[in-house]
Amino acid sequence: MQKTETQLRLCIIKPNKVNYSEPFIEAHIERLPGDKKVVYGGFFPLFRHDGSFLIRNKLKLIPYLIQKRILGKQSIRVRDDAFVSYLKSERIDVVLAEYGPAGALVTEACRRADVPLVIHYHGFDAHDREAIAAYETLYRESYAYASAVIGVSKDMCKAIQLLGCPPEKIVYNPYGVDLRHFQPVNVAASPLNFLSVARFAEKKAPHLTIRAFAQVQAQYPEARLIMAGTGPLWEQSKKLAAELNLGEAIEFAGVLSHEQVYERMKTSRAFVQHSVTAARGDSEGTPNSILEAAAAGLPAVSTRHAGIKEAVVHEKTGFLVGERDVDGMVRYMSLLAGDAALAARLGANARAHMEENYSFDQRIGRLWDVIVAAAQRRTGR
Repeated sequence: MQKTETQLRLCIIKPNKVNYSEPFIEAHIERLPGDKKVVYGGFFPLFRHDGSFLIRNKLKLIPYLIQKRILGKQSIRVRDDAFVSYLKSERIDVVLAEYGPAGALVTEACRRADVPLVIHYHGFDAHDREAIAAYETLYRESYAYASAVIGVSKDMCKAIQLLGCPPEKIVYNPYGVDLRHFQPVNVAASPLNFLSVARFAEKKAPHLTIRAFAQVQAQYPEARLIMAGTGPLWEQSKKLAAELNLGEAIEFAGVLSHEQVYERMKTSRAFVQHSVTAARGDSEGTPNSILEAAAAGLPAVSTRHAGIKEAVVHEKTGFLVGERDVDGMVRYMSLLAGDAALAARLGANARAHMEENYSFDQRIGRLWDVIVAAAQRRTGR
């Protein structure tokens, strides 16, 4: 007898208990149906859904820590035993592992517990060369067992296949956006503000956005750039802005809530993000911030990178340039700075593109279909 949606027991593995830069995972937790149990604390979860240790016997924690932290082992029997016990005691029907390494590390436990596994890749896990080298063997084992492997961009799906995943198991499903929370703003009436919402990290290349804005601001002295977020390159970016005499023109806003970001969107002409492939191969999935800006009716100036190529339609919902093409970014930012009507028209197209292809109902619904299919295959065997 198959369970109903509300009866299906889903275990979601998320590495971080709280991480502002992972709204896509929180969306899964909040919006997927079913009886959900969230475990966390690393790619292999350390904590149960109630906050207690996954390994219940404290005496077993010591050999676990020795094997993990001193010996650097990936496969640890005592840890697998604990997760098998958890899956069985909670009567879990399907495991959703957020990130490839999480799926790779829990594959053996899922196999022993006879619980289907769905692995959701997000970015670095499919592209970063060091991460791939560290998990390459376990990746292949996880692909053999997993019911489905999800990529959020077409580039990512190709990368997962190259890593050895059978193409029939790969599911393309980009992130979604809550269209109710990001209603269209009045771009034509907005002041000349450009908005960036991203971690200050290498693959976001904040220094290139700043350098492009410097040239735009020379043409349009009233232009302002709001950069929300934080990260390892935050102080370096502030220093660059000072060196370029942009202290008054750039606001480093720090981490903002969704509501605060939306308030900034209401006074912005366009969204800007210069994503690039990092030195180790790390790449984006599909940036949530670009989807949210489009839902609010902001045109984007960004790069032909990963899922951005699908989220932004060049010359229809915004403009795309090659990675590290600062001059191209200057050209399109200047075009929007000088033509508010064009910005409004592109922004309206961006909203329509989100409604047609990126709504939460569509994307979460597709993910749920994959999870239900995995559960049904289990009951059918």
